[in-house]
Amino acid sequence: MGKIYTAMGFMSGTSLDGVDVSIIKSDGNREISSILNEYFEYNKELIQKILNIREKITNLEKLSEYSNEINDLEREITLFHVKAANEILEKSKYSVDLIGFHGQTIFHDPKNKITKQLGDGKLLSQLTKKKVIYNFRQNDLENGGQGAPLTPIFHNVLANKISKKFNLGFPLNILNIGGISNITSTVSWENLEHLEKIYAFDIGPGNCLIDEWIRKNSPKKYDENGLIASSGTVDKLVLNQALENFTVNSNYKKSLDIKDFDVFFAKGLSLENGAATVTSFTASLITDGMNYAHKINQSDMNKWLVCGGGRKNKHLLESIKNNFEKISIDQIDLYGIDGDFVESQAFAYLAIRSLLKLPISFPDTTGCKEPSTGGVIVKNF
Repeated sequence: MGKIYTAMGFMSGTSLDGVDVSIIKSDGNREISSILNEYFEYNKELIQKILNIREKITNLEKLSEYSNEINDLEREITLFHVKAANEILEKSKYSVDLIGFHGQTIFHDPKNKITKQLGDGKLLSQLTKKKVIYNFRQNDLENGGQGAPLTPIFHNVLANKISKKFNLGFPLNILNIGGISNITSTVSWENLEHLEKIYAFDIGPGNCLIDEWIRKNSPKKYDENGLIASSGTVDKLVLNQALENFTVNSNYKKSLDIKDFDVFFAKGLSLENGAATVTSFTASLITDGMNYAHKINQSDMNKWLVCGGGRKNKHLLESIKNNFEKISIDQIDLYGIDGDFVESQAFAYLAIRSLLKLPISFPDTTGCKEPSTGGVIVKNF
């Protein structure tokens, strides 16, 4: 076992609801323990500003065109993180060695090796007086990767911890349903070349389409427990046409962004029927990705652990299960892991690995040419 670091991790996902904050202790390898998890909600004005800028940024030129607006918003988002960090540091009294700062993604274009997360690492370091690691995705893009998903190596640590405690065995898959859904197929530590054997990929929408439909057609921000979708009826004609038209991720080698999807196909449907149809579309694409993982594992009965906000959508999970004759899907929470904070813990863990100059992405997780380090380290105090 190497030196144990105490790290804080920030994650703000595509759902734009707020910031997840975690403190962990880890050696950046196999040892990991959770210390604290907290959530800080964005106010409506900040959410709207992020939505507005995200819709405006459709290409590289737009990043330049709206640079002043982007800089102002980046400062506001950074100060939000500063307040959250200082509040936790003051309250918890933990001595944190470093902070992993993901930032708020507004643009991601692997083809042109461009990714933009709003978050000023230098300002965060200055105002928290902590070493900060940020801009985690760029180095992977420079090495031919997709820049996502970055959490698989952390998923593998959790899977081994869970498997050992509950005697689950392998193959053990983790399904993360955030704004976008991704899968990690984990491997046992007993496999000496385990890091080269982890594979992962984005599989389709998670919450993004369902949330968008609800936001556009009701005063609500999301479909709690899938209750709206469960009260509607799937329009099979609309669903089949949407699935037929979807080709963006047929080989699972491309990372996905919420801009790859649109709820336009459900236009004209009622709130309930549209929610049911959009949820069924999402479940179908998630199912296809899971079936692809089964083929790679050469197994049709794997254990699945689900994390991310989408795990709380009971109707979505039931829709996924109904697409299989036999499947074992459990919320990761049943095994002592808080499924809301897996990604914020992951970026604390990735920060430690970045500090130690250890790889955070691999050819079979992001498509990079060789195992790649990531993250810019800054100490600005």
